Amino acid sequence: MNTSTINQIFSKLSKAIPAPQSDLQYVNHYTLLVAVVLSAQSTDAQVNKATKDLFATYDTPEKILKLGLQGIIPYVKSIGLFNTKAKNVIALSKILVEKHNSKVPDNFDMLCELPGVGRKTANVVMSVAFGHTTIAVDTHVYRLSRRLNLSLGETPDAVEQDLMEIVPEQYKKTAHHLLILHGRYTCKARNPECEKCVISKECIHFLNVNYGKIKNFL
Repeated sequence: MNTSTINQIFSKLSKAIPAPQSDLQYVNHYTLLVAVVLSAQSTDAQVNKATKDLFATYDTPEKILKLGLQGIIPYVKSIGLFNTKAKNVIALSKILVEKHNSKVPDNFDMLCELPGVGRKTANVVMSVAFGHTTIAVDTHVYRLSRRLNLSLGETPDAVEQDLMEIVPEQYKKTAHHLLILHGRYTCKARNPECEKCVISKECIHFLNVNYGKIKNFL
């Protein structure tokens, strides 16, 4: 894909979504980290529903440790893989208290050392909490990047690398939020709403499935 088309994609998405931000609800860096860990293979809406009451009282690693594994499970049992995620939250909270003075580290490698934290989670925290220029690749970003022909990467890591290379500098801090929100509400996996999509003209998927109508569209 040429540079002009890439610029058009992110320019149009930026105009359509002028203040892109995570749908996850949190109250500080720690609860952001916990929310992102809980969101793996779950929707943000499910996580927000589960953590609303949890974060209202337990918003530090010390409080979560005091609550304990059996105490946290009733809050998160509606989330997929809740047992494993609850164990990871307890384990990462212990590490934060013992090794990081109860603070979420502003360091990608240190974040990735925490239980339940992979590249996507670390990138989200680095971007949202600390303002670093990162691109977190979740299922929406992965799907849209390939659907739009922004990347042919076979893995999230490969897609991340491609996006970091091709996304214009002025959009890099918001690129993953733009793609996530566009993928969540418009360019859906099964039934993309192409008729209301602001980047249909730049979309390879749209052009392919509407080949017979393309002259009229353009």
